[in-house]
Amino acid sequence: MSVKPTFRERFLLWRNGWLMQPSFQRMAMRLPGLRSVSRRHAASMFGVITGFVYTKTLTAVVDLGWIARLAVAPASTAELGAIADLPHAATARLLAAAASIDLVEALPGDRWTLGQRGAALASNRGALAMIEHHKLFYDDLADPVALLRQGRGGGKLARFWSYAESAGRGEPARADDVETAAYSTLMAASQPMVAEQVLESLDFRRYRRLLDIGGGHGAFLAEVAARHPSLELALFDLPPVVAAASDVLAGRGLAKVAVHGGSFRDDPLPTGADLISLVRILHDHDDEVVQALLASVHAALPAGGHLLIAEPMAGTLGAEAMGDAYFGLYLWAMGSGRPRSAEAYRTMLARAGFARVRELPSALPMVARILLAER
Repeated sequence: MSVKPTFRERFLLWRNGWLMQPSFQRMAMRLPGLRSVSRRHAASMFGVITGFVYTKTLTAVVDLGWIARLAVAPASTAELGAIADLPHAATARLLAAAASIDLVEALPGDRWTLGQRGAALASNRGALAMIEHHKLFYDDLADPVALLRQGRGGGKLARFWSYAESAGRGEPARADDVETAAYSTLMAASQPMVAEQVLESLDFRRYRRLLDIGGGHGAFLAEVAARHPSLELALFDLPPVVAAASDVLAGRGLAKVAVHGGSFRDDPLPTGADLISLVRILHDHDDEVVQALLASVHAALPAGGHLLIAEPMAGTLGAEAMGDAYFGLYLWAMGSGRPRSAEAYRTMLARAGFARVRELPSALPMVARILLAER
């Protein structure tokens, strides 16, 4: 039986029919009212088509040490070529490419300094760690159709999730596991970006004890402690992670942080905290795991206690592609989880028994949106 198209479907078919016509495209470029719109859409589409080249340019400039070198002082083309072991022509070509995306900027006398984007990147440890980490993801995306056909977790990126999967099945994990260490290091480097948004949005002074679930080596807790030294802190993560976390925390002067080893899939969560945080944890897991975790958090909190959720979310205004395009494929390659909207989390939180959920303001919602749920 044929389905009658809705008004919206008929409108979209009509619109797309016009947009596909070369005559309409030529007319749109001629008319003053449509010319700027057409140019903007054309530039945006070209950016989508060529974005991988820009990313590889960025990766090359970072890998060659040019960002770090130019952060110290300007350098000539010859000096940068010597650092990279590249001939002059290749060095000049890469510098021109980097300048076009504002990573570097030309100076008189064939010298170079950082561009505005390069300067912002130079001190951002989290972004630099992500650039290094993304090499595995880009390998997986070399053939995106093959990646999707082979099922979730079939690529190189899945190795960074293997330690959690093993622990969830009850298999032994080593404290010196390479994937565990690499993933924890990545999370520690990029955590301050998220922590800054949380600390500006929530007044931690109203709480007595914070338990951070999946806290790795304590990067988020360290940021909280720097601003709220009187707050009691506790960390819960897999045994091979917390084995190293104690030493890392002690080295940062946080030896008093209570460290708990376990798997939130199988073990009850520690009680006694009036605030529990899940910072970039939920979108890494599938729905049934997330729903069970939210129920465990609800059970561990006292009446009136709060759960803090901070992570990038699908449907974020102005960052829609970050949610469904980037995280959608990233988590597919990772082999676990999916991007969720704030509304999806509200539904899951209500199902877990939380009474009230509100979203806190975030200066950079593409980095993290923040939900606070009351038990």
